Amino acid sequence: MPRSNRPRRPRDRAEDARDERDLARSLFGGPRTETRRGREFVVQSVSASSAVKEYVCPGCGLTVSPGTPHLVVWRADGLFGEQDDLASRRHWHTHCWRIS
Repeated sequence: MPRSNRPRRPRDRAEDARDERDLARSLFGGPRTETRRGREFVVQSVSASSAVKEYVCPGCGLTVSPGTPHLVVWRADGLFGEQDDLASRRHWHTHCWRIS
């Protein structure tokens, strides 16, 4: 009788999700800090599969459609603390952020 290559025990769904997050982090990188116009910004890449909502790009004023890879940017050196900085984050087209 031929051997079965299927796993005999069910896989842990949380482990699968963790593996997908680790893969996305290695492909797209974690948050990084960039300096623009004398201010520091935290820049986080968003993959096409993670982009599920529509946003307005502050660089060009056009929409960032769902399924479009883009960047999320917020101040790293804000005056009112980290929570306020996170609340004021904006979604940019990658090209718009590069030319800003």
